[in-house]
Amino acid sequence: MSEAAIERVFVAGAGLMGAGIAQSCAQHGIPVDLFDIDPAALVRADRQIKASLDRLVERGHIEPGRRDEARDRIRPGTALGPAARADLVIEAVVESAAIKRDLWAAVDALCPPATLFASNTSSIPITRLAAATGRPERFIGMHFYSPVPVMTLVEVVRGVRTAPATGEAIEALARRLGKTPVAATDLPGFIGNRILIPYLNEAMTALMQGAGTAASIDLVARLGFRHPMGPLELADFIGLDVVYSICQVLYEGFRDPRYAPCPLLERLVEAGHLGRKTGHGFHTYAADGTIVPPAGTGAGG
Repeated sequence: MSEAAIERVFVAGAGLMGAGIAQSCAQHGIPVDLFDIDPAALVRADRQIKASLDRLVERGHIEPGRRDEARDRIRPGTALGPAARADLVIEAVVESAAIKRDLWAAVDALCPPATLFASNTSSIPITRLAAATGRPERFIGMHFYSPVPVMTLVEVVRGVRTAPATGEAIEALARRLGKTPVAATDLPGFIGNRILIPYLNEAMTALMQGAGTAASIDLVARLGFRHPMGPLELADFIGLDVVYSICQVLYEGFRDPRYAPCPLLERLVEAGHLGRKTGHGFHTYAADGTIVPPAGTGAGG
């Protein structure tokens, strides 16, 4: 199947990533069915997509008519059935191999043999997920970066049995969406997270050992490394539960202590402090997503 033949996409998972993927497809003329088992997640996704598109209009990047057309191309729903009419299914559910494999087995039973499957997993080997289906040749990793409408990188990860034509179709689609596809080997964490996780883990360990406050650690990274966001704020933005899951996959895959999740990260996840999405993580967040400065300080980190 060529990129031109991908005329309808089914996105499974209406979280931050799934909503962003749906928006990017819709903005580029592709109708999307956006699925989630939780109706509230679909409501949040609609709100997220609307706010993102409204910002593009306010900044003069798109016309109001194009915004409205993009929203009209997205059809939310709580049933898997519409996957059967998609040319491509993109999975963006929680970073759990068991949950992803169960979803793929169900989708595989619904879809015609020609349908392409792509997982947005950020760390789980593609060959492992593809084994849950009867079409490993048409299964691939398509790892977007957050926020999806803004970030241009897509890691394209071929499994052991991924057919060349599948890779070509997904790379072409990524370019159609305004992204830059980068080929990554099917190892835990691929390229990006294999580099990122030790950095985040070390920042968390530095905080745990008292090297500095969360605000000061992030400020050092922003001013000293010219990073737009410090490592602890970035972890909060990604979601501490997601970071913890990626650490687990990397550690189980390589048995390298660099990837073992920091105990402080584990405690925060156990407490339900998952970062920006819950209002608490390494920082505390206001309703608009800005960091609330700790009591007795002047400005947030």
